[in-house]
Amino acid sequence: MATDDIRRYQTNLRDELDGAALYTVIADAEPDPLRRDLFLQLAQAEARHAELWRAKLVEAGVKVAPYVPSFRMRLLAKLAQRFGPRFVMPTIAAAEFADRNKYASQADARSISAEERGHAAIVQEIARSSPGTVRGADIARAEPWHRGASGNNLRAAVLGASDGLVSNFCLIMGVAGAGADSRIILLTGLAGLIAGACSMALGEWLSVTNARELASTQIAKEAEELEQTPQAEQHELALIYQAKGLPKADAERVAAELMRNKQAALDTLAREELGIDPGELGGSALGAAVTSFALFSAGAICPVAPFILLHGTPAIITSIAASAAALCGVGVLTSLFNGRSAWFSAGRQALFGCAAAALTYGIGTALGVSLS
Repeated sequence: MATDDIRRYQTNLRDELDGAALYTVIADAEPDPLRRDLFLQLAQAEARHAELWRAKLVEAGVKVAPYVPSFRMRLLAKLAQRFGPRFVMPTIAAAEFADRNKYASQADARSISAEERGHAAIVQEIARSSPGTVRGADIARAEPWHRGASGNNLRAAVLGASDGLVSNFCLIMGVAGAGADSRIILLTGLAGLIAGACSMALGEWLSVTNARELASTQIAKEAEELEQTPQAEQHELALIYQAKGLPKADAERVAAELMRNKQAALDTLAREELGIDPGELGGSALGAAVTSFALFSAGAICPVAPFILLHGTPAIITSIAASAAALCGVGVLTSLFNGRSAWFSAGRQALFGCAAAALTYGIGTALGVSLS
């Protein structure tokens, strides 16, 4: 057997034994009986995984060294014993999430790969629902000032328009600083608008398309595991619902009911284990591309429009004024989700945007003089 495989088996065994020992310590420190039982089930699952790697090492004729807990495991165990399980759960949840796919590329570990992803979802749910802990997002939703914002869609729209506005404003000022004719400036601005909008649209289309394809692949793998190991997936569902606070018997009943409808079970596993909404899959790639194109164009047209009707210095001054006003408007909109006052946000946006344009104007002037 290859040395790399033996080393991998040893690493996997040590990680699983650390996990089993850590969850056992946390279970001992957990005062709530339902959560204690959940931690013990996780410890038992990690111990089963450890036995798989131990057996592979024995089969390869390798002597298995006595287990020595890692420093990380000992530290987390001490903290859990001293301050309680909820103190270490965010750290453990982050580690489980980072390692949720560690067995995906190991062909001899596919039988436990789905369980590892399930454990990550379970531990994250435990961390979110730890008694006495309140998540920042929950606090924010309870505050009236937070509910005034419309969330990520508004943020994306504002940033898209801001990108178009600032980039084209700087481009036009750079060309104007070089002493170009108004028609050249107009042509440059329109070219910058079209090129930038197309680039943004293509980038958004690729991003959403790749996200949808990845989500579809993950759901297909989950469906395959659901068919091949239904009992293991039902157990994962039960653990997830138990992590949400249901008593063990109720969690097992709900999981059994869900498993009667494979599509419902798959949808639930996709949402809870993978964090994917099967009905959305990241949204429409075409819709995202069109929206991105329109938002970038809306911002980029502001510094260009004056050159359609005006020429020379009046066009430049009007472009600066229109862009500054648009920057203030973007700043006001950003105040809806950054928590600062509208005046502060508008002033800051206009200051930095105009400073960037002034810099490119100066560079354009220097280049125009040197080239002439």
